[in-house]
Amino acid sequence: MITIQNLSFSYNKGRPLFKDMDLCLKQGHIYGLLGKNGAGKSSLLKNIAGLVYPHAGNVDVLGYNPKNRQPALLADISFIPEEFYLPSVRSEQFVRANAPFYPKFDQQYFAELIREFEIPERQKLADMSYGQKKKYLISFGLATNTRIIIMDEPTNGLDIPSKAQFRKIMASALTEERCILISTHQVRDLDNLIDAIIILDDNRVVVNAAVAHITAQLDFRKVRELSAEVIYAEQSLGGYHAILPNREGDDSKLDLELLFNAVLQKKENITNLLNIPAYV
Repeated sequence: MITIQNLSFSYNKGRPLFKDMDLCLKQGHIYGLLGKNGAGKSSLLKNIAGLVYPHAGNVDVLGYNPKNRQPALLADISFIPEEFYLPSVRSEQFVRANAPFYPKFDQQYFAELIREFEIPERQKLADMSYGQKKKYLISFGLATNTRIIIMDEPTNGLDIPSKAQFRKIMASALTEERCILISTHQVRDLDNLIDAIIILDDNRVVVNAAVAHITAQLDFRKVRELSAEVIYAEQSLGGYHAILPNREGDDSKLDLELLFNAVLQKKENITNLLNIPAYV
């Protein structure tokens, strides 16, 4: 659904944010996009959505070049940004003004999401709390029924019950025709939700792999003592949270935060075990 080849991008001809980046995203998956602050997560999402343009390389989304902003593509992409503005209007006015841009907008589904998130329907959008605004935008974005859904830090501003609601709703929103891409620095919020992981570092994609592939190659476990087999470990109460090669095919549960830290510090070791080609 999304293919990026040799993408190079920077702001104002400054330090390259991406250099010769390749990425392929397929339908039927929820991708978690991870990276350090400044790694370019938001910029990658904006390149895909056509909000900024690459200096070199190709971006193909559903057969279109997003920088051309064709209506047929825009009607099939829902982009929920980290920073946003909602006008001082009530929900029905906002829907009346914006839903026509999305031919598959589902009013009934939108109403269900509004109730699920407990959003006050009669209150003006601008008067809502930040968390309520965020949940409103998520509800509208999902109700568009677009094939591409892009979310930038969607759980920022959500309280713990709302984050649980978000994970439940997103899990049910995935279809075989949809590709969902979620960027976050709150790694724990994506646990048990995503089925594929993208990690950005050093101007490129260093990991793009299914969770099932990662846990088949890596064993995430608690150990009392470190051994030579341990690839990466973080000390915890009573021992260490560790990553080891999964040589026995154990049923391992992904620790997303541990994997992310391991990739940043032991990149070559991790990518070798995941059979991800090295890069220069």
